[in-house]
Amino acid sequence: MAAIYSGIYLKLKSAKTSWEDKLKLARFAWISHQCVLPNKEQVLLDWVTQALVSNYNKKHELEDEVVEKLWAYLDNVIHSKRLQDLLKSGKTVGLSFSVAEIINKRLSEAYSEKTQQNIGTVLSCSSGILSTPSLSIIYTAKCELLVDLLSKLSKLACQQLASDDAVGSQLFNVLHLTFAQYLLIQRQQANPNRVFGRLTSHLLQPCLLLRHLLTVRSWTQADDNHVCQHLSREIRSQIETLLHAGLFQPELFSSYKEELLSEQESQGKKKGAWKTLLLPVNTVQTKLGSDLCEPALHGAVVAGSVSLLYKLFLDSYCKAENYLVCFHMLSRLFGCLRLSDLQEEGKSDLLFPVDWSVELFALEQLLSLVLSNDIYNVASDRIRHKEVQFGFYRKLAQLLLTHSQASIPAWFRCLKLLMSLNHLIVEPDLDDLVSSAWIDAEASEPRTKKPQEVLISTIFHIYSKLRQFPRLFEEVLTVICRPAVDELRPPVFSAGLTAKLRECLLELPPNQILDILCLFVEKCQTLIIPAVEGSVDMALKLMSVCSVLHAFLFNMRSLDDVTPSPVVLRTQRLMANIQKGIILPLMELLQAPRSEGEKSELWLRKASDAALLLVYTWVEVDALFGVSCSKYVSPAAETAVTEPAARHWGVSAFLPGVKDQSWRRVMELASSFASTSKYCLELLTLQKVKMMLMQTEADLQALQHAAAFILESGRSTMSRGESEPWDGDISAITELSYPTAHWHLIMSNLTILLPYISLKDVEYIAKVLLETLMLAEAQEAATDQEPSISIAKISLGFIHSSLLPEMRVLHCAFLTHLIYQFAVVLPTATRDSVDLPLQQLSVTNIPWHEEIMASCKTVDPLEVPSENKVQKDELSLSWKTLEKVAQCIVLLAKNGCPVILKERQLQRCLDLLEIVSLLKLDSFLPSDCTRCFLVLLSLLVNTRASVSCSKLLLLKVLSTCLHLLRCLQAGRNSSSVLKVLHASDVLEAVMTSQLTACKFFTDVLTGPDWAQYVQEAQEFLENFLQMIIERRQSVKLNLEKFMSFLVSCRPDTGAAKSIDWKNWNPAAEQLLLTAFTTLCHVVTLHLQQLPEKKLHSVDVFCALLEPVVLQMVRTVEHGLQSSTPNQPLPVAFIPSVTTLLKADLSHPVKKDWQKEPSGFLKRPRVKLYQEFYSQILKELPCAGSNLQFLQLALQFLTVFCSVPELCPERETGLMVVFAIKKLLSGPAITTQVIRSMEMELTEVLVQVLGNCSDEEFYAIMRLVLQGLEVRNIWQQKAKEVLSAVTLTKLLLSCPLSGDKGKAFWFASPQIITALALQTKEACQDQALISIIAIPILETVAALLRQGEGILVNPHHVSLAFSILLTVPLDHLKTEDYHGVFLGVHEVLFSIVQCHPKVLLKAAPSFLSSFHRLVVSVMHEGRQKGDRGNMDEFEMILKCAHLVERMYTYIAAEMEDFTVFSAFIVAHYVTELQKVTLHPAVKTHLTEGIYHILDLCIERDIKFLNASLPAGVRQVFKDLYNDYNHYHKAKKQGEEKYTA
Repeated sequence: MAAIYSGIYLKLKSAKTSWEDKLKLARFAWISHQCVLPNKEQVLLDWVTQALVSNYNKKHELEDEVVEKLWAYLDNVIHSKRLQDLLKSGKTVGLSFSVAEIINKRLSEAYSEKTQQNIGTVLSCSSGILSTPSLSIIYTAKCELLVDLLSKLSKLACQQLASDDAVGSQLFNVLHLTFAQYLLIQRQQANPNRVFGRLTSHLLQPCLLLRHLLTVRSWTQADDNHVCQHLSREIRSQIETLLHAGLFQPELFSSYKEELLSEQESQGKKKGAWKTLLLPVNTVQTKLGSDLCEPALHGAVVAGSVSLLYKLFLDSYCKAENYLVCFHMLSRLFGCLRLSDLQEEGKSDLLFPVDWSVELFALEQLLSLVLSNDIYNVASDRIRHKEVQFGFYRKLAQLLLTHSQASIPAWFRCLKLLMSLNHLIVEPDLDDLVSSAWIDAEASEPRTKKPQEVLISTIFHIYSKLRQFPRLFEEVLTVICRPAVDELRPPVFSAGLTAKLRECLLELPPNQILDILCLFVEKCQTLIIPAVEGSVDMALKLMSVCSVLHAFLFNMRSLDDVTPSPVVLRTQRLMANIQKGIILPLMELLQAPRSEGEKSELWLRKASDAALLLVYTWVEVDALFGVSCSKYVSPAAETAVTEPAARHWGVSAFLPGVKDQSWRRVMELASSFASTSKYCLELLTLQKVKMMLMQTEADLQALQHAAAFILESGRSTMSRGESEPWDGDISAITELSYPTAHWHLIMSNLTILLPYISLKDVEYIAKVLLETLMLAEAQEAATDQEPSISIAKISLGFIHSSLLPEMRVLHCAFLTHLIYQFAVVLPTATRDSVDLPLQQLSVTNIPWHEEIMASCKTVDPLEVPSENKVQKDELSLSWKTLEKVAQCIVLLAKNGCPVILKERQLQRCLDLLEIVSLLKLDSFLPSDCTRCFLVLLSLLVNTRASVSCSKLLLLKVLSTCLHLLRCLQAGRNSSSVLKVLHASDVLEAVMTSQLTACKFFTDVLTGPDWAQYVQEAQEFLENFLQMIIERRQSVKLNLEKFMSFLVSCRPDTGAAKSIDWKNWNPAAEQLLLTAFTTLCHVVTLHLQQLPEKKLHSVDVFCALLEPVVLQMVRTVEHGLQSSTPNQPLPVAFIPSVTTLLKADLSHPVKKDWQKEPSGFLKRPRVKLYQEFYSQILKELPCAGSNLQFLQLALQFLTVFCSVPELCPERETGLMVVFAIKKLLSGPAITTQVIRSMEMELTEVLVQVLGNCSDEEFYAIMRLVLQGLEVRNIWQQKAKEVLSAVTLTKLLLSCPLSGDKGKAFWFASPQIITALALQTKEACQDQALISIIAIPILETVAALLRQGEGILVNPHHVSLAFSILLTVPLDHLKTEDYHGVFLGVHEVLFSIVQCHPKVLLKAAPSFLSSFHRLVVSVMHEGRQKGDRGNMDEFEMILKCAHLVERMYTYIAAEMEDFTVFSAFIVAHYVTELQKVTLHPAVKTHLTEGIYHILDLCIERDIKFLNASLPAGVRQVFKDLYNDYNHYHKAKKQGEEKYTA
């Protein structure tokens, strides 16, 4: 026998045996149990590795196919379960080092050949070797082989990322594994110089390139998802760890310091001394040289690497005593950037815009690190280091300002960082900074605008704090007065800058502000005004100066009665100077007669804009000063008094020295420009309206003319429909942004203007409002998220506000135009028919608004004499029209003559319905409410979709109509509809139309849109029927008519009187069942709420309900019979049967039916319920995550199980619980689904457990305990455990009394023990934490709360601590972390509240568990560069608040716990010393620990000061000082005033 086996080995070694046969023999020998070679596994491994080594060493040249098969064989052996089992059993099987060498060689060949098609097997082999400890020794024992492998894999990964091919996961998985192995080995290396040398020689360059390519890669759908989302991030993190641990070890700092400070401190040393030193910076700089990668990528890779290397350097060495070293490292790394070349003379403009962006981003990161680590200390640099840092930053600032890059956001951020370091760095070039970064900067894109605003805001803040604002604005004025770089300069102040300016001006002394204003006014008078005529450049300067004056005057602090008199007098002189020195000369200039050609010149337009802006600013500010400061005397005051009263509201009342005729010419000129000047005219007119309204007697005609002028001013531009967003800056209004500004002015001042606007203009506003809303959705999707104003945003904001319902005339006009738009949607053939409802409801000659006008005085003087009688007649005319339309709708519905709509028209209807939904429907007046109701009803019952229409679109339209009808019913005037319609007619029309429409929907019954539609139909019917009952008018008549209609219906094509069931329509059937269900539910509820004295009404309603119930039964039975086998029940059936059962149970109100169970239900119906119950139990476990079905099914089971007599068998309770357990253990059930139906599950179990026998309950408990057995999790049955845990939690929510309660609590120790074992097993697999661990924590918390006074054995409660100490709190997903944290906290809190005696005995366990929470929240709540997701941070804040709550409770309620207070504080400060907490998180934790410090006596404080380590002791001292300063003082103050 042995000879045969040795023969196989000889054949494998024989040169005569073909390789094909050898491979077959080798495979057979490996898998066959009959082949028993001595040390077979090692022999076969040696054979295949020797064959591969011989091939690669050129001893035996093999064919490529054979080589690939040998690799495949080796891969199969390495990954085989047989080998893994052998290794686990302790048998020694190894590989030779030559295997590692040939793997590295094969990968090197693949890299040089630039093909990765045939290396999958090799990668798989290396993966298997590295993941098996006994095999990976071939790499770990020879570190150079592992380094070589890592280098080759990194290069291959770079090659793959740089190509256009899709990225696969295999290479990156192996790379991730190799990095992990190398990092493990690197930590064990004792010689830091060797690690540094190995890293820089072999790994630095490929790692930096790989990190760059992973960062900049634009991932596509073809790329592997795991690589995109997980591996790329993990590998980048590993590279950073590798570089940090290899390049910047603490032992290497002396070398870095010696090299970096060589120029200052080592000049006297001999040159020979350098030969013995490691030059780490020079080495790294060399590796960042040209051979790093191909030239096209070199600059970007270096830029990305420099900032990373500097960050890692600072992480290792940044301490106060090392700041100079850190700075010199910065300067050396900056020298690697291409930017540094620009500082050399003769080198300029070497960089393309793309290169500038990359370089500036790297510089920004470097400067940000300097600032955040506080490396630059101004005083220290000046006194100790001869301003070496200042000189470096000064050159940087000069470089940036010499090569202005205003189109790149990072350029602004770099300048901002330099300003934040020291404003003197940029101070010498302040004029260049103001020019290139502000006044002349073309930063129009949002991505550059924001950093520009941040930079200028920083400049504002610094110069206002230094009280050098005038110095700054001297430079601004100097730059403005230079010749403009561009013909059209950007506006000086954006909305964001204006807000920052406002903050600064409020802090500045008023005299400094007046200095700036006087400076600008003087320069404008002397330099600009004399030369503005005919000069575009001067006109642009004038516009800039006027916009600055406007910004300052509008945002400075207003004068008031406490303002010093010198300031008031100086302000008066300034205002007079502006008026006489600038405004009047400009008015003279603008009123001069000009030809049409001259009027269109740019200089004139800009001069007009500037003049009108200044006029408006002057008038507004002058009026404000006059109102707020009694000491202020307006330059207009004296003139206004002497003017004749008839001309009191002429221009001279606002602007002294300007005649009305001159002003009219200026207005005519300004109105011809759709720009700032025209908008300022509107603002001046609005100011005139406000001032007139402040008088005791307002001139009504003047107010009407003013309001009409404002509206008319922008009517022509609004009608064009062309506009663009506006940022709110008056000086920046263009021809395209003017309509936006005009519309903003009207809508924001509509409350002032509306009483003086004619009805025709009101209709115009309503029309424009509707048109802009119809375009709003498309515009909102297209616009950026910038805070600019658009017409769509204005209209949407207005419609969302509470203003429109208060403006009843406009509300009414808007509704009229909206109805007209619905009428326009109709097909051309029917649009001209005046008899159709929508046409009648939108005609303009009906006085729809007269209901509003009747209660208020009319505005138009021509309408004043009209008599009340006429108004009443007209009012009745509108109601007569509504009644006529209502009858028309009902008639059309009965005759079945619908309007057919195409898909485009249907979509337009949906868009209009969306606008209707924006209105506050409950605020409509009776007539408008009725009109809107009739429109929606007409759409619902008198329109149909063509056959080609999208069914889902039609469903959405119908659902929206039903939803809006329901919203109208909720309004206070909902009953007004019944003035023109009978309730039963509405219900009948709706049901008839919808049953007819259902023939379209037979193939969409399983989708969410159908479920939504049925839900809306059900809610509409319920609300309408409820309204009929609550009105108490003709209730019996309306219900009787509707019931008889429903009984006569058949769910076929919708015809009411069909006599057979041939054309049975399942969609119509579900809708009909919904109607039956809703009717029965509403009437049954009404009967239950009737007082005893009205019980005679019960018989009447029961008699009405009987045929409905019978018809409902027939429909349900037929539906069940015709339903497809093995298909789930339609969802609509379940509430129908539930309601039917409820109706049957509530039917015999007068009789004592409980004593005669056979008398309250007919036998056939009992059979129906029992069959339905059986069907529900059958389908329940298969429902998956269909939440709607599950909730309805559980509601049915709740009602069914409440009547034990209905149950077909004695063990109903057990069957129900078994079905629920199967449901909960289904694959689609998640913890979220369980939470969503927890209430329904509890209700079912309450009924089941309340009616089941003790024996059944014992069986249920056995079922639960079986699910908690630990073998389930061993057998991968996690959902079985979840179902048992959930059932346990649900049982705790049910009232258990008598023997059932005793049985449950008798088993509770077994339950807690089982839960502890399950937690221990589940926490070994992170995937099971959310499935099992979190529900277990919730169940344990509930068990401990309910077991207060029952769980008397301390050991059983202490088992909970073993669960808490097992559950992990790190490396969790965000949602899992929050669930675990909350669960642990709730268990601890349950023990603290309900089992305090156990707590004192198990204090160490409690403190350990709670300390884990504290450490965890500190780790998660530490400060990070990027806070990440805001939701995650909110979750961490909640966790911190829970910790604070626990601290507070311990301090307030647990007096016996005082002895541990010092240990709690020691734990806290020890962890606090390790992290820098986010301020918000720290606030919660600090407030909590203050309460613990309240418990500490003087001895505890001394103990802490003596026993804590030095660093921790300092943290404690800071904490204790803050405690004494803030908390203790506040507490003593509160106690002083507490009775």
